[in-house]
Amino acid sequence: MTALTPTNPSHDCPLCPRLVAFREEARAKFPDWHNGPVPNWGDEAPRLLIVGLAPGLKGANRTGRPFTGDYAGDLLYATLKKFGLAEGEYEADPHDSLVLRDTLIVNSVRCVPPQNKPTGAEIATCRQFLVATIKANPQAKAMLALGRIGHDSLLSALGERRAAFKFGHGATHRLSDGRMLFDSFHCSRYNTNTGRLTTEMFEDVIGRAAAYIRE
Repeated sequence: MTALTPTNPSHDCPLCPRLVAFREEARAKFPDWHNGPVPNWGDEAPRLLIVGLAPGLKGANRTGRPFTGDYAGDLLYATLKKFGLAEGEYEADPHDSLVLRDTLIVNSVRCVPPQNKPTGAEIATCRQFLVATIKANPQAKAMLALGRIGHDSLLSALGERRAAFKFGHGATHRLSDGRMLFDSFHCSRYNTNTGRLTTEMFEDVIGRAAAYIRE
C-alpha cells in the first residue's frame, strides 16, 4: 500500500534541487527566517480554497505564513476581513490575532523561487501537495485562483482540461465535480501599482466567492 501524500511538504523537502539551493542560500544569509516550504494556512474545514503562486522571499518565506509580510497580504487579508472570511488584526506577523473563517490558503509552489518565478517542472513537482489538499477538503464548495499559474496548476490538480476553462480576472467556471472556480489577477504590488488590479476589482471577486460558499 502506498503512503498518502501529505498536504504539506517537510521543512527540508528535497524535491526541487534549484529551490533547495536557493533555500540554503537564504538560510545562510537570514538564519532567523522560516526559509522552508510554507504550509497551508486557514480554517480546518474550509468551504473556500484560495490558491496562490509561491512564497515571497521577504514575505511568507520569512514569516512562514502565506501572504504574511509583504504587500499582497495587506490587500488580501483586508479584503477577506471585509467579507467575513477573516477576523482579528493582520500585523504582518504569524503571531498576530488574525484567523481565517471558512477559508484555506494554499500556494501552487511551497518554496520561494529565485526572482519569484518557479519553473514548469517545479510547479508540476509541487502539485502533489495541492492535489492532497483538495482531496482532504471535499467540503470546499469553491476555489479562488490568484493569477494564471494558480489557475492552471489547480486545473491540472483536478484533472481538468485547461483549454476548457480560460483564465481571466473575474471569470467564474463550473468545474466537472460541481464546484465553482473564481479567477482573479494576483494581488501583488506590481499588479496594483500598474492599475491592472484595483481594490474594487479584487473586492468584487472575493465578495462573489464569499457569497457563493454561503448559499
